[in-house]
Amino acid sequence: MTRYLLKRLGGAVLVLLVLSVVIYGLFYLAPGDPARLACGDRCSTEQVAQVREQLGLGDSVYTQYAHFLQGIFAGRDYSTGTAVLHCDAPCLGFSYQTDQQVTSLILDRLPATLSLALGAMVIWLVIGVGTGLLSALRRGGITERALTVLTLAGTGTPVFILGLLLLMLVCAYLQWLPFPTYVPLTDDPEQWAWNMLLPWLTLGLFESAKYARLTRSSTLETLAEDHIRTFRAYGVGERAVVGRHALRGAVPPVIALSALDFGTVMGGAVLTESLFNIPGIGKTLIDGVREIDLPVVVGVVLVTGTAVVVANVVADLLYAAADRRVALL
Repeated sequence: MTRYLLKRLGGAVLVLLVLSVVIYGLFYLAPGDPARLACGDRCSTEQVAQVREQLGLGDSVYTQYAHFLQGIFAGRDYSTGTAVLHCDAPCLGFSYQTDQQVTSLILDRLPATLSLALGAMVIWLVIGVGTGLLSALRRGGITERALTVLTLAGTGTPVFILGLLLLMLVCAYLQWLPFPTYVPLTDDPEQWAWNMLLPWLTLGLFESAKYARLTRSSTLETLAEDHIRTFRAYGVGERAVVGRHALRGAVPPVIALSALDFGTVMGGAVLTESLFNIPGIGKTLIDGVREIDLPVVVGVVLVTGTAVVVANVVADLLYAAADRRVALL
């Protein structure tokens, strides 16, 4: 298991290094002038040249990338012409629009995205696994066919449309809840939960269809194995067969996929955050793209990419813990 862990961590470090090269090259070395973006359209040629010198854009590509990595691991200094600003590690630069450290900006928005991802994960696991298990145990019946239709409909419905339908039904037509307005957990936990309920349901219902199909197929595959038939032949009750043995074989892929999806949601819940006006990382990315705030875009993309890579490692480790045979491969 230790060898497997070290191998996965080594692969993750290599992927993160390649990811940083690709992101830096894609944004900073693409056509366009970062100095002009940082200074603004009203800056004169002399002012743009001064900003270019302050940002170190006159150095070679390798030197610029080395400074970029230095900022992430050790921090770096930025010259303003009259003073020197120190950016503590992990430093992702300063926002062109607000002059705020990108790291601080992301950390301020992280709790909103984290709360969205955690709440949605609980919903998609409960609904998805429960629906998939029930569908597998009622195979061939009306219940199984109805659940299959629902999961297919959920898979084919875009998350943005699902969110709009929930808003129209729950808030406008039935008026069970007011239109959501994000409230930080530290300000009012009760209002935070009520206002996050619809975003949780939107993202959780959208993802639960995938988990229902995965749980159904994994459970049916496990129930068809020889040792399950042996247990039944020896008179083991159906509840014990399903609860102790069938679920044990169906859970590992669900655990692995859940860890992976959690990392993806941390960086990919752009539509949900935009629809419900949640000040999270996804909305920060949209705002950065709209304002052409290059350091913010690079920082958010790098952080979300890192979250996906880390989630992959966690998914592999959880899968290996649930199925020891994986660690021996």
